[in-house]
Amino acid sequence: MHSPPVSAHPLPPASPDCHVVELRQYTLHPGRRDALIELFDGEFIETQEAVGIRVLGQFRDLGDDNRFVWLRGFADMAVRGLALPAFYGGPAWASHRDAANATMWDSDDVLLLRPAWPGAALPGPSAHRAPRGATAVPPGVLLASVFHLKAPAGTELLAQCRGPLSERLCSAGARTLAWYVTEDSPNSFPRLPVREGEAVLVSLALFEGAADPGDWSTVLAPWLARPTQRLRLAPTARSSLHA
Repeated sequence: MHSPPVSAHPLPPASPDCHVVELRQYTLHPGRRDALIELFDGEFIETQEAVGIRVLGQFRDLGDDNRFVWLRGFADMAVRGLALPAFYGGPAWASHRDAANATMWDSDDVLLLRPAWPGAALPGPSAHRAPRGATAVPPGVLLASVFHLKAPAGTELLAQCRGPLSERLCSAGARTLAWYVTEDSPNSFPRLPVREGEAVLVSLALFEGAADPGDWSTVLAPWLARPTQRLRLAPTARSSLHA
């Protein structure tokens, strides 16, 4: 596939306020996760942020040695439509795409999300991202829960999230907490597919250590279409989201 030309439109810096977020889950070839993480941490953070993409965090899935999970954000869908062609048509991806793609068996498990309510998003950029070349793994476990809904999240469901469920997570030790729902705008960069036609609710709860509030998805049972996906994620050396 030929890379698209870099957009001629001026690109803003990566926004501290991300109204659009991608939750990306990659299934990798056995034994290749560390190779992808080394490449990602070294080559794909600053180069994405230079064209208006904010790299929110990247993780090893503690429940699957062959899964790499990461989050990136955009100011809005219009910025996403400019920033992604700029990155995937730019020199960093051209130089390293073959090596990156060689680690991946599937990279199409992508949820396009927006904050569930004003103030529900992850906080602004962290000043604690390690420099290039860092290898020490920072502390913390991110519990990411993907709730598959019968219908788009409504007022009653979000009231449960803002109130008792957030309180439960914070009481269990969550240091950072965010809630997202499906962003149902058309995919502004069709070259990279996203999961469409699904209604989801996603919670992201960052804990200092291995603390886990237990299975609390039963509270949401009336709204759920199928079982909840629960991911326990450990930050990579250069993830800006860590305890």
